[in-house]
Amino acid sequence: MDPASAHPDDPHYVHRTGWLRAAVLGANDGIVSVSSLILGVAAATPEPQAVLVAGVAGLVAGAMSMAAGEYISVSSQRDSEQADISRERQALMQTPEDEQEELAAIYRSRGLSAATAATVARELTALDPLAAHVRDELGLSDAFAARPLQAALASGVTFSGAAAVPLVAAWLAPATAIIPAVLMVSVVALAILGALGARAGAAPLVPAVLRVVGWGVFAMAITAAVGWLFGVSV
Repeated sequence: MDPASAHPDDPHYVHRTGWLRAAVLGANDGIVSVSSLILGVAAATPEPQAVLVAGVAGLVAGAMSMAAGEYISVSSQRDSEQADISRERQALMQTPEDEQEELAAIYRSRGLSAATAATVARELTALDPLAAHVRDELGLSDAFAARPLQAALASGVTFSGAAAVPLVAAWLAPATAIIPAVLMVSVVALAILGALGARAGAAPLVPAVLRVVGWGVFAMAITAAVGWLFGVSV
């Protein structure tokens, strides 16, 4: 916790957004995609082995896809951030006075008087001009910095763990009860995921749970309906 916090008994959780977003996305996709796959196959064929093979394949392929996708997308974000920082560093070297005035203009737009804005810009420029521009002009900070490896690990691990829930349910359920068992377990898992995500981010509980469960059930219902209508795995 930041020792300079004015309210140490009421901390902020914004620093968790990087890994929390990837973790919730991975877990939600793991539950929804693998359970939807299992439901679609089970609706098309009652053969348990086919259901389990499809579920395992979905888990492995999904985990790898999520991890790779997160790493690539967040790396692209990081590359863009670094390019902006490099351009800002070059501008500070070539036109320092213009950059300081630009900083002062930003502070004026936020409500400071012209004199105060000029003083703040001058003092921050003397302290660390690049840090001031990165923070106040580009809007970048350590809390929101792109971390590709962290995002990839959070997404891949949570996808695998969450996808295992409907897969285990399908494995343990009788052949005639795979669909209701997977559906019931998946809904409970989605509700728990919504609650955990809300708690980790100190957000309202009920909207998060309803959002995660509602969209998850919708996706599973559509996939199961396709499998039932066409008699093919989806």
